Amino acid sequence: MRKKKVPASPEAMFLQHMIGGSEEKNPVVALLEEVESCGSINQAAKSVGMSYKAAWERIETINNISPQPLITRQVGGSGGGGTVLTEAGYEFLKKSNLLQREFNSFLSFFYYHPEEAFTTLKTLRRIEMKISARNVWLGTVAQIERGAVNSVVTLNLRGKDQIVSVITENSVLRLGLEIGSEALAIVKAPSVMLSPEVDPKKISARNILSGTISRIVAGVVNDEVTIDLSGGNTVTSILTSESVRRIGLKEGMSINAVIKASDVLLAVA
Repeated sequence: MRKKKVPASPEAMFLQHMIGGSEEKNPVVALLEEVESCGSINQAAKSVGMSYKAAWERIETINNISPQPLITRQVGGSGGGGTVLTEAGYEFLKKSNLLQREFNSFLSFFYYHPEEAFTTLKTLRRIEMKISARNVWLGTVAQIERGAVNSVVTLNLRGKDQIVSVITENSVLRLGLEIGSEALAIVKAPSVMLSPEVDPKKISARNILSGTISRIVAGVVNDEVTIDLSGGNTVTSILTSESVRRIGLKEGMSINAVIKASDVLLAVA
């Protein structure tokens, strides 16, 4: 029984355009399959609607860019010669067909559950992001106080935690930030100050994140301190070993992470 074709939504068509076709065979894969079937470049070219010259040019390109040749010529012999797939060619076809089936399954999932699919892709993209800063949190824009030059952006993090960032108004526009949109807050670990007791009225820093020290990694000069916040996020601070001893920081201790709003960078993914 022929498998029912999944109707294409605008989102699915856009994804197909970016990643590649799903219902139709890739021309290279189709050509290789015909070569495997009939053992003749001429016949394979006719089967896929390609000229003999174009087929050979395509095959030469395939062999040039592949780690190992996928097709080889056989001259003479009882069968009069011909063209056959190499072992690497058979392996390439097997993997290509597997990818085709998996991609079709993904498109089906994408059509019927577009929001879940997009959310998963966005999460994977964030995971793959490489950045030197130790602190990266996903948040939702809760407030934007616009100014002529700089604007103040408040993000709601997981739980009840918030982070405030001061960036240029031009950056707000360039990132497309608006109430309810998602953004990543990025803070370098050396920019995170720690204190057991903080009076918000007596410091200029806008961000005070309270939590419990979960880990202290001692170094020769600097120590790395990780703090668990009540909402489920963590904050990492790097400060001198002398400061850790002077403040008396220990695992399990309640602590406040203090971060200047100007040290909070924002990004979108």
